[in-house]
Amino acid sequence: MRAALGQDLAGSGLTAGVAGDVASFVDNEDTFNEAFAVVGVATIVLIIGLILIIFRSPIAALLPVVVISVVMSVTTGLVAAAGKAFDLNVSQDLQTILLIVLFGIGTDYILFLLFRYRERLRAGDDKRTAMIVSVQRVGEVITSAAGAVIVAFLVLLLASLGFFGSLGPALAIAVGVMLVTSLTLIPALVSLLGRWVFWPSKAWQRQPKATLSRRLGVVVGRRPAVVAAASGALLVALAAGVLGYKADYDFSAGFPQDTESARAAQDLQRGFAAGALAPTEVYLTTGNGTPLTDQQVNDFAAASARAPGVGQAQPPERSATDPSVARISLLLDENPMSNEAITLVRDDLRDALHEAAPPGTKALVGGATAIFADINSANNRDLSVILPVAAALIALILALLLRSLVAPVYLVIAVLLNFAATLGATVYVFQGLQGNPGVTFQLPIILYLFVVAIGTDYNILMIARLREEAREGHEPHQAAAIGVEHAGPTVAAAGLILAGTFGVLMLAPISFLQQMGFAVAIGIVLSAFVMSMFFVPALTGLIGHKAWWPGHGDERRNGEGRHAAPEPVGEAQI
Repeated sequence: MRAALGQDLAGSGLTAGVAGDVASFVDNEDTFNEAFAVVGVATIVLIIGLILIIFRSPIAALLPVVVISVVMSVTTGLVAAAGKAFDLNVSQDLQTILLIVLFGIGTDYILFLLFRYRERLRAGDDKRTAMIVSVQRVGEVITSAAGAVIVAFLVLLLASLGFFGSLGPALAIAVGVMLVTSLTLIPALVSLLGRWVFWPSKAWQRQPKATLSRRLGVVVGRRPAVVAAASGALLVALAAGVLGYKADYDFSAGFPQDTESARAAQDLQRGFAAGALAPTEVYLTTGNGTPLTDQQVNDFAAASARAPGVGQAQPPERSATDPSVARISLLLDENPMSNEAITLVRDDLRDALHEAAPPGTKALVGGATAIFADINSANNRDLSVILPVAAALIALILALLLRSLVAPVYLVIAVLLNFAATLGATVYVFQGLQGNPGVTFQLPIILYLFVVAIGTDYNILMIARLREEAREGHEPHQAAAIGVEHAGPTVAAAGLILAGTFGVLMLAPISFLQQMGFAVAIGIVLSAFVMSMFFVPALTGLIGHKAWWPGHGDERRNGEGRHAAPEPVGEAQI
């Protein structure tokens, strides 16, 4: 089309530009492909690089990449089979989301196992005994963490938006495959490799005498009230940013503005009403096949032109095949993708047009702005249903794991507070510092997927370690200190890798990818380094034995204790 227009206008002194959704997709397709290629390569390099730094072993660094690639292949086949069996419409975006989820949780679970395996080898266990003890200790944590994530994803079936309804089961299948792999294939491979999994480094054999995690643990154990108050205050301060949250539906503003479609859109808006690029379509129909009269159509067209927020009304069009239908295109005064336009259509314009429909007819309002108004309502409804249901189910899983009714309550509150803090931090940066009109409307659901669901892993790992140390006979404050010392490096390593994986998205020259990368990265950082490292252990130490009521899961069990499986004094600093 562009080539033909150029030839037709040659020598006329006129120029033409093609704008609109399809033209924008064509112009930005290469940008998307390049962005995802960069992100994909950077993700692999980042995972391998960080694990190399942590374990100083190429075998340990390559293990997640190789295993997760196999899991990805198996998962894709299972999702395809499930899609056919249950008639699920699988989005094209699923492949990318599956890759991110599997690398995120897969790397976490492998690190959980490797850190504990290294502890047992340092304690003097042979390679098979070390793996048996590691799976006994970490297997329950991985199972509970995966169960919480699977439940969180399946809750998406309650979403009214079909995309999320099909996304949930697909992601749940992926996590299920990763769970089975983490409890079978990975332990088997690591057990066969034994000490070679850390080759060529010998640093794993040496027990560090003083580490950062130990010093942090001491602070948490000695001053749990101060640590809980400080970390909680930080999360609350960030969460306050949610009060200024505005959803942004204008994807075009986030793409490079030097393309033909972007320039043509700017030219169009200089000469016409702001809504010219995406007219609001109003359909007038009798609904029963009776032909519309010219009087009905003309009266409605005149009333539509006077409706709130309408800058210009195009002449009505009669259907060539159905005399009971007519269409009027309305150009809004506002940017049709703006919050103001969406609110206008949802709250005022639709009602005004419904009332203006002549007797015996009804008006239906469509177009991009109306679609986003419906998505806005559906999003609000979905979040109000999904978050409470997911929180209740995650609390149930935690209650079964910990045999407690107290700890699950403050753990779930911590996760929800972390969700709000993440969204608030994103609002501060993109709406406050950068002056954007809002943040992408998809962000709350994305944060639910990657911060609420996956961030729960770190809470479960930490609280399970706190319970383990309590069972060793330590008092609550001491258990908190030792728990941070031992589990802190694992949480920090997993959080750093996952946050870095998403942080790479900020390299993309597309605004909503930058927002998504920043938001999930900061959410994982807050989950790992604020909530799980400080807030949860400090609060658990402060509450003491009551945290485990009524199951008293912190009491030493028969056969458990320091003589049953000697633990090392410290853990390697990252």
